Amino acid sequence: MDIEIRHAEPEDYRAVQGIHAQPRVVWGTLQVPFPSLDSWRKRLEGNPQTLCSLVASVEQEITGSLALWRHSNSPRRRHAAELGMAVHDAWQGRGIGAALVGAALDLADNWLDLRRIELTVFTDNTPAVHLYEKHGFEIEGTLHGFAFREGRYVDAYAMARIAKGGGAAAAP
Repeated sequence: MDIEIRHAEPEDYRAVQGIHAQPRVVWGTLQVPFPSLDSWRKRLEGNPQTLCSLVASVEQEITGSLALWRHSNSPRRRHAAELGMAVHDAWQGRGIGAALVGAALDLADNWLDLRRIELTVFTDNTPAVHLYEKHGFEIEGTLHGFAFREGRYVDAYAMARIAKGGGAAAAP
């Protein structure tokens, strides 16, 4: 299977919205059911300089999306960004997530000068935790009662990957 990774374009909004409408995607992310087409159109049209949006496709079908963004304009946090990802329910477990994360980390390490990539993942999303660990992310802590999902509060892990080498030397 040939997975193509590319920059998300504004005209991808219908496919990206469709991914985020999937039950497992809603379960595994902070999205709520019934995402609006208009909200996804606006997200993809208004990408700021601090955001890198990618999509994965197989035979022209968009199967996953990933965002890598800097939250802060602080010069002391320019080395850090957050990652969020979703893979269409029908394509989970088939290498889409690994391809997206791999492409994002290549951008972070070799093009964007990002040393620290952060993410939050629900503790019961074992496949996602395993995927992130395979890409060098480590659990830094547990966020108890992090989000409301399916009528109850659930925990999440704060995970991060620190790039080896590059950039300034690590603090003692």
